[in-house]
Parts: sequence; C-alpha cells; structure tokens
Amino acid sequence: MRENDMLEKEEIFSKVLRAGRRTYFFDVRSTKADDYYITITESKKFTEEDGSFHFKKHKIYLYKEDFAAFRDILDEMTAFVLDNKGEEVISERHQRDFKKEYPADEEPTAESSPANTSFTDIDFDDI
Repeated sequence: MRENDMLEKEEIFSKVLRAGRRTYFFDVRSTKADDYYITITESKKFTEEDGSFHFKKHKIYLYKEDFAAFRDILDEMTAFVLDNKGEEVISERHQRDFKKEYPADEEPTAESSPANTSFTDIDFDDI
C-alpha cells in the first residue's frame, strides 16, 4: 500500500457541502499514531464542449495544533467580507439571466430597475 493511501486510509467523520459546480468535502481522518486531523477538499466540475466533464480537486490538510489559529483567521476573514460587502453574492448580478429578488414591501422603481435604465445609442457617424 502506498504511503498516501496509508495516510488517508481511515475516515472517521465526514460532511459534504454542495455549492453549485463546487463540492466541499470535510473529513476527519486518523494518522498511523491514531490521532485525528481534518482534510478539506474542494472538487470543481468542468464541462468540455463535447459534453464530457472532469473534476479538479484541491485538498488542505489541517492538523490539531493549527485549529485555533485557523479558526481565528477564518472567523476574522469571513467577518471582514460580510461587514464590508454583505451577504449578497455580487457575481450573480453579472449572469445573463440574473433577476434581483425584491421583498414584497420593496418593489423596484423605474429609477432602480436596470431594465428601465436609459441608454443613448451613439453611431460612429455622429462623432
């Protein structure tokens, strides 16, 4: 058995987070010395023009001695992002079929609706 197979042979506890084309796998594994560590794997699906697909995977190994510092930095970074940009996913606005959902008491006005934004059509002959 290869060393890498031995390193990851025993999976103790797992959770999966599906997020669009990405899937995150959180696994608690056991070392040869019967201590625990965590692996976090991001798996992203890529579709080829012919309809076939493949996955790219990235893995992080997180050991107990790093848990507290990792958690502190992750908490700080997520708080920074949410405090500065909120929870709305801005990249969704750039998708071709994006339609903003408005709460019932906050219907869009002519000024706020992107479909009603005025645009001046300028021809190069006008310049």
